[in-house]
Amino acid sequence: MTFTREDTLRELPTDEGTLRYHEAGDGPPLLLLHGSGPGVTGWRNYQRNLPAFARHFRCLVLEFPGFGVSDPTTDNPMAAAPKAVLRFLEGLGLDQVDVVGNSLGGFVAAHLAVARKDLFRRVVTIGGVGRNILSPAPSEGLNLLVEFAESPTRENLVQWLRSMVHDPEVLTEELIEERWRSATEPQTLQASRRIYGRQAMAAILAAQSASDQPIWAALHKITAPTLLTWGRDDRVTPLDNALLPMRTIPKAELHVLPDCGHWAMIEQQAAWESVVLAFLTRPGA
Repeated sequence: MTFTREDTLRELPTDEGTLRYHEAGDGPPLLLLHGSGPGVTGWRNYQRNLPAFARHFRCLVLEFPGFGVSDPTTDNPMAAAPKAVLRFLEGLGLDQVDVVGNSLGGFVAAHLAVARKDLFRRVVTIGGVGRNILSPAPSEGLNLLVEFAESPTRENLVQWLRSMVHDPEVLTEELIEERWRSATEPQTLQASRRIYGRQAMAAILAAQSASDQPIWAALHKITAPTLLTWGRDDRVTPLDNALLPMRTIPKAELHVLPDCGHWAMIEQQAAWESVVLAFLTRPGA
């Protein structure tokens, strides 16, 4: 089964601009939410995984506003993402889906699973949920994102990309060049600064400190069965971030992948797909 970007690309007009997404396969709906970072798209996060998942599911890879594919947003892209998911599912007439979220996408899935208990049948996250307990915050990978947002050079982009993986051989020249072209587009650069500029990061940390109930303190409200997948060598959201959600989400289970950084679905593709498909297709809800 082979899919191309052009053949799978779809558009959904909404009252806050057009949402673009990729659709492949038949079966129960599976929503795939991408992470953040310079040059990221849903297609780049999940294109390798679509053949495996499309055998079982109607895969819907949403492109969040503010990352250069869906129409832009005046909101901070991180704040716009949960609202975009709700508009997207409403626009497609879907009341309940399974969801896979990478990094930012996992954070968005957790946020919505707390607020809308019946929205997701099952939840899969790839890093990105929880909080640092043993490791420093911000992490090495987040600090490198800030460096790129403040000084968007090719060298800084490569340094950040290296923090995303365990094996640097994953970072082919083709991948680096593709990310560089996309990351330096004016709209994408603007989004990176709005999320990861020093002032933006300081504001996010201050808001988290002032909040009466940050999202990590509400994870016990997630009722959907949840699979936390994590790269053992993740330098963006280190493995100790998994301890709190593993302990507090009532129906959570954790799978840790060795020799793997933040991009588990890419760097340990076969192993990651195997454990996620076993979870999503397991009998009983």
